[in-house]
Amino acid sequence: MSTSCSHLEAIRPVEPGTPDGCEDFCYGPAHVVCRSEATQIGRKIQALTPGLYPTLFHNNQTWTGQDPLQDLLQGTGAVSIFLIGTIFGFLLHSRPERSTTHHLFIFWMAYQGLFQSLPQVVIGGMNPSNDVGMAMNYLGLGRADKAVAGFVALGVMAAAGLWLGPHLLSLAPDSAQIHTRSKRAGFIFRIGVLPAFAGIILIVPFRMPRNLVELILWPLIVTFAGTLWLQLSARRITRVRYCGRPKPASIFLPFWALVILVLIFQLILRPGIRFY
Repeated sequence: MSTSCSHLEAIRPVEPGTPDGCEDFCYGPAHVVCRSEATQIGRKIQALTPGLYPTLFHNNQTWTGQDPLQDLLQGTGAVSIFLIGTIFGFLLHSRPERSTTHHLFIFWMAYQGLFQSLPQVVIGGMNPSNDVGMAMNYLGLGRADKAVAGFVALGVMAAAGLWLGPHLLSLAPDSAQIHTRSKRAGFIFRIGVLPAFAGIILIVPFRMPRNLVELILWPLIVTFAGTLWLQLSARRITRVRYCGRPKPASIFLPFWALVILVLIFQLILRPGIRFY
């Protein structure tokens, strides 16, 4: 695609396929689970210090033993998740010429990475038993420090959502669907917000058995925190230029990725993997 094509303001052109929400529906929960558990593995590897014996499960992790750094290491999961979101956010911005499948993959990886890590900072400032809260206590942060960290995290969440929203608008199949604010809001709702909430249903088979609060409440918090700013981004963009009619998207890859991941989670991760 020529770089002279018109495009969304502040975004370089994309060569996507036409999304209908189904691919979003599969990709969102697939990467909620895949990214979250992959980074949990990374956290357990980091926790392999003398005296600690970690075990990773499909919906949790535990360890036995004692080490002075164990509370600090609890926070490395959120840091890893944030770094993954940042890396994929950079890829989303720096390499825009890709198919819809790749675009959605990178978009949801960036979204989940940022919005599954940043809310933990806010919650950690109020709940000392939270993973990030334990790390904050280890670092000796007081109430004022935790409050500042929470407000900074809220600000970064807002900025991230407003920045990610236009990358959904770039998937519009024709310019008529996004040339007014109301149409942009409707497009983001159909392609981003609605699939994100609907995809919570697909998370359940990955994490069962689990208490209902942790099974449903945390995904709802993550989804609301992110999609609120995605939706508001439709009002922030004042000018949209179109770069051509895209190709149809395929749901084949995300669907089978979900099937394979469910099998891995329930057959391999559910019994537990020891890292010692």
